[in-house]
Amino acid sequence: MEQASSYFSRELLVWYRRQKRDLPWRQNRNPYRIWVSEIMLQQTRVDTVIPYYNRFMDKFPTAEALASAPEEEVLKCWEGLGYYSRARNLQAGAREVVQKYGGVVPDDKTAVAGLKGVGPYTSGAIMSIAFNRPEPAVDGNVMRVLSRYFCLEDDIAKPATRVSIEKLAVSLIPEGAAGDFNQALMELGALVCTPKSPGCLTCPVMEHCKGRLEGREGELPIKTKAKPPRPEQRVAAIVLGSGSNAGKVLVRRRPDTGLLAQMWELPHLLLSKDKAGLLNDGMPKEQEALAAELGGMLLVETGLLIRPRRWFMDADHVFSHIHWKMRVYLTDLGGEGLTADTAEAYGIAAEAASGYMDQEGLASAFGNGTAGTGSGIASEVSQAYAYTAQAVAEQELPKEYAWIGPEDMDILPFPNLFLRILREFWE
Repeated sequence: MEQASSYFSRELLVWYRRQKRDLPWRQNRNPYRIWVSEIMLQQTRVDTVIPYYNRFMDKFPTAEALASAPEEEVLKCWEGLGYYSRARNLQAGAREVVQKYGGVVPDDKTAVAGLKGVGPYTSGAIMSIAFNRPEPAVDGNVMRVLSRYFCLEDDIAKPATRVSIEKLAVSLIPEGAAGDFNQALMELGALVCTPKSPGCLTCPVMEHCKGRLEGREGELPIKTKAKPPRPEQRVAAIVLGSGSNAGKVLVRRRPDTGLLAQMWELPHLLLSKDKAGLLNDGMPKEQEALAAELGGMLLVETGLLIRPRRWFMDADHVFSHIHWKMRVYLTDLGGEGLTADTAEAYGIAAEAASGYMDQEGLASAFGNGTAGTGSGIASEVSQAYAYTAQAVAEQELPKEYAWIGPEDMDILPFPNLFLRILREFWE
């Protein structure tokens, strides 16, 4: 064990110093820069992080700059990376650094570990890489590498296993080389000792790898499977504006707390269990019940009476614990109809306007009615649409709603799912 451990530490460090990747957060040992990189790298690939990291550091080069920035601006800069609570916690931590430590990340493990959003791994990474303190930085890569090398059979999903691997990792750190060694462990896991098909023949420590010698590298580490994300069926509307809002669509801001807090999205709703089956494969894309649900929600929340035009697309997004399956409808406020001129306001080719349903077409597509009509498109319903469109299309919206054009996409932060939908729409 002692021979295998000393061999591992020595050879891994030599390998890393010879061919480590040239990454932007390795340019110096600035603790703020390392902190930002480690938060971004959580559950995200290095190649994905690099352009985000460079833009983020250009915009917020210091803890003071990040602490004083509007949260919406921070979220916009983070847009596309996902797990947005990371960005909020990072900014909250930066504010703590400014308030308590004069804007300088302290060379103190307890202080760093106490910052918002900084867990054992991140604090270990900051202390070892920035200050060369012999602290472990154990993430999934490190647990996989050490489980294979030492043929550890404990379940890495259990907290007790992480604690024991942290103790093992500390014992392996060469004196005076904590930062390089911890990065070497991460590098080996990312490039060589990968989750599937590990590159044993190119591994710098293969000679004493117990997992390889016993032919078990493919089955280690042991990890119980997490529960699959819970499916949720949702229905969303792209509401086309009219009058002074022609060329714009309706969006709303999410609550201040909870999932995707304060980000912008298309108006949508979660279908109840008894209606979730309406989105099953094989069901029609356009159904009166879905239009009624969507129209009723928007009428209650905004006072707007929307008119469904057609199905636009299906989209989905998997969070760590939820799988959103979303059906998106193109809708308007009625009254004006969608002509070639109004279609052009949304960047829709004039010839495509004919593909939009007229009022009579709604009857067949949405089951002899639109949201809340319950019967054919009678003349009084058309008049009601026209009246409502004229009366409320220009009204002041609730504070969480807004009309936006494509230029606003450069300012407002949207979750990935709605980015994809809106980009598809504007394009």
